[in-house]
Amino acid sequence: MQMPHLRRALASTVLLATVTAVTAAPPGAHANGSTVAARAAVGATAADTSVAVDVRAGLATVPDTAIGVNHAIWDSELGTPAVSDLLKNAGVGMVRYPGGSYADIYHWRDHTAPGGYVAPNTDFDTFMAGARRTGAQPMIIANYGTGTPQEAADWVRYANVTRGYGAKYWTIGNENYGNGHYGTAWEADDHADKSPKEYAANVVAYAAAMKAVDPTIKIGAVLTTPGNWPDGIVGAGDSGTWNQEVLARAGSAIDFVDVHWYPGGSSAAEALTKPEQIEDAVYLLRQQLDSRIGISLTETNVGVGPNTQPGALFLADVYSGLLEQGVFTVQWWNVHNGIGTVSTVAGHTDYGDFGLLSSGNCTADGTVCEPPLNTPFAPYHALSLIGSFAKPGDQLVQAGSDNSLVSAHASRKANGDLAVLLVNKDPDHEHTVALNYHGWSPTGQVPTVDSFTNGAAGITRTTGGTAGLQVLPAYGISMVTLHPAAAETGLPKAPGRPVITTVSDRTAEISWPAATPGSKPIAKYEVFRQHGGASEQLGETTGTSITVRNLEPGRRYTINVLARDTAGGLSRASLPLTFTTTSPAAAPCSVRLRDTNDWGNGFVGEVQITNNTATPVNGWTLTFSWPTHWQSVSSGWSATWEQTGTTVRVTSDGTLAAAGSTTAGFVGAYSGPNVLPAVFTLNGNVCTTL
Repeated sequence: MQMPHLRRALASTVLLATVTAVTAAPPGAHANGSTVAARAAVGATAADTSVAVDVRAGLATVPDTAIGVNHAIWDSELGTPAVSDLLKNAGVGMVRYPGGSYADIYHWRDHTAPGGYVAPNTDFDTFMAGARRTGAQPMIIANYGTGTPQEAADWVRYANVTRGYGAKYWTIGNENYGNGHYGTAWEADDHADKSPKEYAANVVAYAAAMKAVDPTIKIGAVLTTPGNWPDGIVGAGDSGTWNQEVLARAGSAIDFVDVHWYPGGSSAAEALTKPEQIEDAVYLLRQQLDSRIGISLTETNVGVGPNTQPGALFLADVYSGLLEQGVFTVQWWNVHNGIGTVSTVAGHTDYGDFGLLSSGNCTADGTVCEPPLNTPFAPYHALSLIGSFAKPGDQLVQAGSDNSLVSAHASRKANGDLAVLLVNKDPDHEHTVALNYHGWSPTGQVPTVDSFTNGAAGITRTTGGTAGLQVLPAYGISMVTLHPAAAETGLPKAPGRPVITTVSDRTAEISWPAATPGSKPIAKYEVFRQHGGASEQLGETTGTSITVRNLEPGRRYTINVLARDTAGGLSRASLPLTFTTTSPAAAPCSVRLRDTNDWGNGFVGEVQITNNTATPVNGWTLTFSWPTHWQSVSSGWSATWEQTGTTVRVTSDGTLAAAGSTTAGFVGAYSGPNVLPAVFTLNGNVCTTL
């Protein structure tokens, strides 16, 4: 997070320090009930929402680090059996330490954080004992702000040589772009030079010192999430953004990048639209990275209602969406955080507490108190659903909804079962969902439905509805688990992840590692393009490469490859390949779009248009489309600018001379990842994009 993060943590420490331990009996993870079953049984209700699930459109495979949370040294409950068991029951596989901005003031050897509060019994060994009880791997933040490479290397030695903990993941610092270099300072940084160049140089030094102790560890560097401050901003004295500078200098020394995402929102309804930005944010981030570098998202939380149903709905969508895109861990801020601004959200008291579990404390005037210590808040129950939905080894597959208030995700289990996660973001109305499946058929059995509804004390498990029709409670999350119509035995294994050999504006040459046959020989491979919830087959071949034709210029494609055997059996989908076609290599026009000055939610754009022909163009219209609905042109000059929907038209009655160029400018605005247009047309002709 930006500025509020450290202040939030510091404020919470005071409250946590005064917590009186209360023996709590948190609600069970799966309570029996009949409400959801009764609603799901309304089979005669006409569907108002259609959801398509396509197992041929494979997304990422869930790693054992996927479900994560943050611990903090100012939390006196860190590492306790009660908390560790709650996290274990939720399926948590990774825990982060020592806690956000505290990492840049924390010294592990003497367990101190000058300027901050350190609770008793929160030292590293206590944390590791709790992590082991949970069954989770640690994500450790080395102190960049007030520490040294030697201090970090000594920590690695203690953890992995002296104690044998096998701690694999180590990040260098936390939110270090928040050190004042861009005008706002909340992160401790004792370095005289606050630039990304200096951070990168130190990342290299830290990585060398730490890997000299244990070369098997993975080192992460702090980046900013596309579309979030200070993304796009070039600081004084820099030649590029924070991400560009860090990666240019330290990219070869790291194994993963560490980003945070607090998308905010002025209302619960707005906050719940933010997960639609995930695919573009991860896409832009991957464009900056070497393919070997992984992505961790180690802090996120909702903008409105962190203890109530908006927080739960947001968590379910965000964890699912990020894991679908191959992020190897998603971590909620925080396990405990402390009471904040109290309000009523969706009919229930929200304590403004960014924790998953109650801290059991009260407002300063004592008028409002949280539930007993460690009582789960609504997001904890959503996390438990995600822990069941996305277990290590599950393959996430594409699901699409035609209702903006109902989001859908799906995972294919090792035993062939399919879990469909449905999130109803409508606070006032239930929705009846028609479920359609592609590349997979369910049995006629009544499915199992695990649901968490607004204000509930826990998850309800029932059987109800059908594989084709489910009723979603208002502001509810439902996981529908279905069995396959036929046993999935003897099938080929999935082919390896495809790669691009060459790509042009209209074609792409794709190859992949061969699949391992099942009980029958492999007859052919089928190539599918992901398209909503129902894939489009692009071709098939008996070999392990194909040229896909008739593509559109400047368009992003995600494809999967599946193997079919001689008996007609179909493998699971390969991991996905995403690529963007180019513009034409030779065209009657060329266009160069430059972002000349960016301030984080807007920029000055310059468009240079060149006439590549020997004939003047008298009057011209340039057309392009923004890739997302959160991008727009605010104003423009040197031509007439207008936007309808996402389509922008730039017109001029001037003349473009033969082989001549002209330039027009505009002010653009964005409230999410700023994916720039990849294709432009001039007077109806597709141009070469430079």
